[in-house]
Amino acid sequence: MQGNLPPEAQEKLEKLQDLQEKAQNVTAQKQQAEQQLSEAETALDALGDIDEDTTMYREVGELLVETGYDDAHDDLDEKVNDLEIRVETLQKQEDRVQEQFESLQEELQDMLGGAGGAMGGPSA
Repeated sequence: MQGNLPPEAQEKLEKLQDLQEKAQNVTAQKQQAEQQLSEAETALDALGDIDEDTTMYREVGELLVETGYDDAHDDLDEKVNDLEIRVETLQKQEDRVQEQFESLQEELQDMLGGAGGAMGGPSA
């Protein structure tokens, strides 16, 4: 089918495919960041149940290094904040790519006289 398309339609179809791939990549990054955020929030909650005088260790490469409660809390709190911002940024990027995809898909459908209705979106 693609070989019979006018060059402009072929170009738009290729852009659609690129946007779909980009959307999948952004979604995967967002899911990974959400998982990391969930883990960091769980660790921060667990830290609240630990006595401040408890000896604590943090992982540095393949080593465990002793750390203070306040340092561990501050590091986790900062990590949670950073990951919240990352997830929010990725969500905005995901929304923007989705809008671009839908707009380009409409343009292509108009160009082809509405014949492109069977194409799936980036989340398909």
